[in-house]
Amino acid sequence: MTPAVFGMSGLSLTSDEKAFFKESDPAGYIIFGRNIESKQQLRALTDELRALHGRDDVAILIDQEGGRVARMQEPIWPKFPAGEVFDKLYDIAPATAIEAARLNAQAIATSLNEVGITVDCLPLLDVRQPDADNVIGDRALGSEPMRVAALGRAILDGLQRGGVVGVVKHMPGHGRTSVDTHKALPTVTASEDELETDLAPFKTLKDAPMGMTGHLLFTAWDTEVPSTLSKTVIQDIIRGKIGFDGLLFTDDLDMEALSGTVPERAVRAQQAGCDIALNCWAKMDDMTGIAEGLAEMSAKARQRLDDAMATIAETREGPDMEELVARRDELMAAA
Repeated sequence: MTPAVFGMSGLSLTSDEKAFFKESDPAGYIIFGRNIESKQQLRALTDELRALHGRDDVAILIDQEGGRVARMQEPIWPKFPAGEVFDKLYDIAPATAIEAARLNAQAIATSLNEVGITVDCLPLLDVRQPDADNVIGDRALGSEPMRVAALGRAILDGLQRGGVVGVVKHMPGHGRTSVDTHKALPTVTASEDELETDLAPFKTLKDAPMGMTGHLLFTAWDTEVPSTLSKTVIQDIIRGKIGFDGLLFTDDLDMEALSGTVPERAVRAQQAGCDIALNCWAKMDDMTGIAEGLAEMSAKARQRLDDAMATIAETREGPDMEELVARRDELMAAA
């Protein structure tokens, strides 16, 4: 198995994609707006991916956070709120905010489950900092680590109840970013003591089945290499200090925060200790280069993948999406 997650170019697989995916056997796939036209079409696409590999537990990812980051949009699906909504609700009624976040996540998961998507890149555990770039902004669950962790745990629980694996992100913390990592590499000069705030929610949820890195340079830990490519950050901070032992994805390797070719970035990330290289944009040259450059998926990484996907085996339960949304809205209105 190739330790990579790949994107697809359109609404169904091209003949070249079918042949390449069959041969390379990637760890999973990621869905974007360009892959979505209707519920029926999206379910057909995810079914096609499962059929290609002959198994039902294929990891099919999406960024369906709510707010401004949502690949599945109105009018086919409802608009879900951004993380900031639950942060503000927590100011008024903490227990209500936690339950509303759980119901919201379960509603999201139910909508994903219906179309065959098995992994949501949510929750963000990035602790929001003043004067940071708005790339995180209202996506964050707050600026207080305990609150972020409490809401994050509720989201993970809600996603699992709806039959979807959650991915905690962006390790070891994206809340201090000075620039959008899609465009440039941020340098974080906070001290190790200051960065304990950023690590705290990840430590609390260290048993999450999946996690994702962020492309930031933390001078307290590595003065030269951004976290996704830094053995020091991956091994000493994420695996060591945080204690995370789940499946670790890179953030999208096509972002301009990183240098070198995309395949070179993937190899460096694997060498640093990331389990899975995430490549979103379905550029065949990049995908083939990644598949050729990466070492075979390690037994440890494969076990982490299998364990994560097993957390949603037969777990879809409870009300439909409309009822979950209605219950969430009742709680929020009452508060």
